[in-house]
Order: sequence, then C-alpha cells, then structure tokens
Amino acid sequence: MSVDVRRIVCSECLEYLKKLRSRQFSLIYIDPPFNTGRKQKRSRIRVVQDDAGERSGFGGRRYRTESVESPWYPDTYDNFTQFLEPRLREAYRLLSDDGSLFLHLDYREVHYAKVLLDEIFGRDNFLNEIIWAYDYGARAKNRWPAKHDNILWYAKDPERYIFNYHQIDRIPYMAPDLVGPEKAARGKTPTDVWWQTVVPTNGKEKTGYPTQKPLKLLERIVRVHSNAGDTVLDFFAGSGTTGEAAARLGRGFVLVDEGLEACRIMARRLDAWKPRLIGFK
Repeated sequence: MSVDVRRIVCSECLEYLKKLRSRQFSLIYIDPPFNTGRKQKRSRIRVVQDDAGERSGFGGRRYRTESVESPWYPDTYDNFTQFLEPRLREAYRLLSDDGSLFLHLDYREVHYAKVLLDEIFGRDNFLNEIIWAYDYGARAKNRWPAKHDNILWYAKDPERYIFNYHQIDRIPYMAPDLVGPEKAARGKTPTDVWWQTVVPTNGKEKTGYPTQKPLKLLERIVRVHSNAGDTVLDFFAGSGTTGEAAARLGRGFVLVDEGLEACRIMARRLDAWKPRLIGFK
C-alpha cells in the first residue's frame, strides 16, 4: 500500500481485517474501547439568538443554549481480552517485517493486554510503554486522580523496525539555564512520558466524538514510526485522528470503525483528502 491509499471502512473490524493481505502496514495504531463499564458520550450544544436567553453577546444580544444529538458508544465487555485477542492476532499478521503496533488503553486493562501481546508478538518484541499524561477534568477525592493513558509499543521484529529519531519533535527543557542557551534553543527529545493536553472542548480540532485523541499525539507516532509514502492502519478509528495525522504527513491511511456516526465524522473531517468510503449506508 502507499500514500495513494485513503480509505474509510464502515464495518466490524475483525470481519474486514481478515480480507486484507498480510504484511502490508508499517504502522498500526489502535485506540479500542477501554472497558470502563460506562456509556461514552460527549455532550454537544448549539447557541441560538433569544431575547430571553441566559447568555449575552456582542451588542447586548441574548442567546440560549440547546443540547444537540451527540455520538456515543457502550464501553462494557464481559471478557475484554477475549474480544481483543483475534484482532491483535490479525494486527500481527498485517504488519510489515519492519512494522510496529501501538495499542492505546488505560490502567484498567493495559496489564492484561500486555500479557496477551507478549504471547502474540513475543516478550522481546515489547519496546516501550508510553505514558500519555494530561491534567484535565475532575479530580477524585478518595484516591490519586487518574490522569494518564498507557500506549504499548510492540515491533514485529525487535532488531528491525522504523524509528525516525531525527523526526522527533523536541520539547522545552524544564531548567533551560542548566543546559546553556544552545541546548535550550534546540530543546530535548521526549522520554516515555508524553505531556500533551486533551483536545480542548471549544478547539477547532474538536469533532464532537467522545474520547477523541489529540492530533499532535498521533502526529508524533506517525512521523517517527512510519516513512513517507507508507500506509497506516487504525481499526478502532473513531473520529479519524490517525487518518488526519497520516494524511498531513504524506502517508496513506485505512480507517475502520463499525459505528456509522464515527464513519460520517471521519468522512467530513478527511474530505479534503478525498478518501474512498466503503460500507456506508
């Protein structure tokens, strides 16, 4: 596959993955449901001019807010690893010999998933557990607030994988005076803890899809772990962040999701790159 491949597939992912040829993706990133036991939903509103409204605006105009229909999905599985296993085995088959898998979960299931991936890929093929840390949202008062996700990185071959070190985006030093002006100006490469804010509620990036991940997070993964012209696969594609990161960086993409609303959001978001739409009804 190549950069010319731009595809959004509205389908149950396992059914579609079985149709694909082996060893054709240099990078697979997936952000499956986290098995939180909750209904995942992002509330959305619109503002309408109304003289009796609760909001004020320019020129003394008044506005009211109205709730609008929001996408959601159930996030509960009786046996989460049993759900993941056949899909992760397909991911292994579909990776190129120098390819990498990134599995994005949280603290509830990541340890079970790692044991499963050790079995599928081999323990020596585990390269990093990346912690995506963010400081946003409510804070629990009966325990330390959970403000991070876990991203497991496995290579198909631990001796041969794509890692474009010089493509890593640099970040500021926390104590620039200690390293001197030259290093401070250049910045440093990140560690395995990535501080990155969530998608702002009112930001231009926001699609309204629940659990949407930041574009900068995916751009880092795509830039470093694939080459220009490669094709990236995401089979829990949600709002299509992986596809936008791939397209912006000169990669192709195959995005799969069984939710029709998710597929519609992706189609609108990625319309500028004219993706092929499969399975839309």
